[in-house]
Amino acid sequence: MKTELAVGSPGSFQVWVDGKVVVEKHLMGFPTEEEIVDAVGAAMGRRTG
Repeated sequence: MKTELAVGSPGSFQVWVDGKVVVEKHLMGFPTEEEIVDAVGAAMGRRTG
């Protein structure tokens, strides 16, 4: 698996898997570490929880 950091606009935060955004910053703030791990795992077809 390849990872890459891409600089975006200030305050933006998105995690992409296979060309799709799977989690991003929302009005209430940044996602938790658990939300990020779960979203990436789900996008990769792995069970989370």
